[in-house]
Amino acid sequence: MFDVLVYVYEHYWRGDACPELPLLGRKLSAAGFDADEIEQALAWLAGLNIAAQHSDMIHVGNTIAGMAPAYVQSPISMRVYSEAEQQHLGAGGLGFLTFMESAGVLPAQMREIVVDRAMAVPNYPVSLDDLKIIVLMVYWSAGIEPDALVLDELCDDQTARVAH
Repeated sequence: MFDVLVYVYEHYWRGDACPELPLLGRKLSAAGFDADEIEQALAWLAGLNIAAQHSDMIHVGNTIAGMAPAYVQSPISMRVYSEAEQQHLGAGGLGFLTFMESAGVLPAQMREIVVDRAMAVPNYPVSLDDLKIIVLMVYWSAGIEPDALVLDELCDDQTARVAH
């Protein structure tokens, strides 16, 4: 499924440029993807569309505008993950989400969509590489192009790094 999501990201730079799901399914089939992978990816993307529509977030720089103050997370609040979320995301995934939040590049509303979409993945714990694809797709669905450093973190191959 994640190969299909990466293909969609690479070929439709923004979520609003992506065709409707039935047409996308035909295009993915023509590109040679397996029918089961396409079906899983389309179901996942449908859930992403629903989550993004219900989030009502409009991004302006590093802030989120257009939300009632009661729905904006306080800077001193802390997200507590349920036991199921902890098992599904794994220690590496939870650490990565915390890192992205503390760096100021993953607002609380986007984090919740990431968690929702990670919980929709049948296999767990979700690998760190797959979680990075989920984060990338959440940016994509919101029509936000991550800055170069965030994109580097999301697309970097950790196994190729050399420790200094």
